[in-house]
Amino acid sequence: MTKNMGSADRIIRVIIAAIVGILYFTGTISGTLGIVLLVLAGVFVLTSVISFCPLYAPFGIKTCKIKEK
Repeated sequence: MTKNMGSADRIIRVIIAAIVGILYFTGTISGTLGIVLLVLAGVFVLTSVISFCPLYAPFGIKTCKIKEK
């Protein structure tokens, strides 16, 4: 498996989600902001697992290599 931008993008999203989770569960962030960030972190993990980010589609961003025929 070769590393490409898609892999780096997924790793970055998981790292951000982990940081937000740690900050929330240690009480560093709390309240409405904490819940919003925790939900956003969950979305980051979900989009990393399924390898699709719905925000990229409207902007035409593709992080996967296109196979040439």
